[in-house]
Amino acid sequence: MPLALLALAIGAFGIGTTEFVIMGLLPQVAGDFGISIPTAGLLVTGYAVGVMLGAPLMTVLGTKISRKRMLMLLMGLFIAGNLLSALAPTFPVMLIGRVVASLAHGAFFGIGSVVAADLVAPDKRAGAIAMMFTGLTFANVVGVPLGTLIGQSAGWRVTFAAVAALGVVGLAGIARLVPEMPRAEGVRLRHELAAFKNTQVLLAMAMTVLGFGGVFAAITYIAPMMTRVTGFADGSVTWLLVLFGLGMVAGNLVGGRFADRALMPLLYVSLSALALVLALFTLTAHDKVASAVTIVLIGAFGFATVPPLQKRVLDQAHGAPTLASAVNIGAFNLGNALSAWIGGLVIDAGFGYTAPNGVGAVLAVGALVLAVVSAALERRGGVSQTDVTGDLPAERPTPVAH
Repeated sequence: MPLALLALAIGAFGIGTTEFVIMGLLPQVAGDFGISIPTAGLLVTGYAVGVMLGAPLMTVLGTKISRKRMLMLLMGLFIAGNLLSALAPTFPVMLIGRVVASLAHGAFFGIGSVVAADLVAPDKRAGAIAMMFTGLTFANVVGVPLGTLIGQSAGWRVTFAAVAALGVVGLAGIARLVPEMPRAEGVRLRHELAAFKNTQVLLAMAMTVLGFGGVFAAITYIAPMMTRVTGFADGSVTWLLVLFGLGMVAGNLVGGRFADRALMPLLYVSLSALALVLALFTLTAHDKVASAVTIVLIGAFGFATVPPLQKRVLDQAHGAPTLASAVNIGAFNLGNALSAWIGGLVIDAGFGYTAPNGVGAVLAVGALVLAVVSAALERRGGVSQTDVTGDLPAERPTPVAH
């Protein structure tokens, strides 16, 4: 495997860290700026909205310049956003920094997947892409807990400065190790946009919004929930995030293994289990052992939905999947944004820090209902999977990550 993949993995590690680390630092950020925790939760919402809008916009922009230069531009945005967050004198400035950093998220994984695949022989492409995504997975097991620990001991600003430094390393690696690649030729935006006329594509994206939104409804407020309801010390949030990360890894592996074999049954099982676990979290959050087990299960069942949901979008947008893939990254983050916002509303309404778990359960049930509807339409032949590109050769599907 070429060393260029290491540069891509470092970039993925930094992006994954900055997305999730804020959840363990919400109490510290809220305290420093003198705002409520639900207001601080807008940092999660703002990042998610930035990914939602930035993924398709940056992907389209990426067709106009070389892939290497686009990756460098994306890492530059990532560095600038995290530095702005680290130095922010006020909460609105920090929120702007989060949005700037988020613009790099979706397009980096979409374009990075193509670059990784093109760096190796055809029979090694899946391994190359997996190696890049290892950075994202590793971020949730090591980067996020370590960033939380640094933020709680040295200050949250140090965490974001360290993440910006990671971005510098990733940028230098891309500049030095990734070869120049020509921009994609013959890209027709109208064919990519035509995929969104397919009802099944829209249903799959709606499942993504609701299903992964269920996870974030609970996890966004995990720090105040665990410290103020369960009774954990602030320092315990670090290893609780490690448990969540391990659950994510396990769920992703299981989801990736079975998505090709039984996609819809996998969605039924994972979404049903996710809804049940989230509902139970309103009760288990009052016990330390039970809450720790529940956090692992939320990570596992939540991320077991990611491979089948991504594959569902790619399958239904056959022939023009690139933009649909990027928008689906945005759909994950739209779910994150909506669930974080609604979770903050129920906390502000006086329902307590466990109330977002109930919100998450309802969202997961909604995703399950949509999955059943989608399968029913497919069985009846009400919506067929069509090649939206007409006589345009089918584009190679590009795996993407949340």
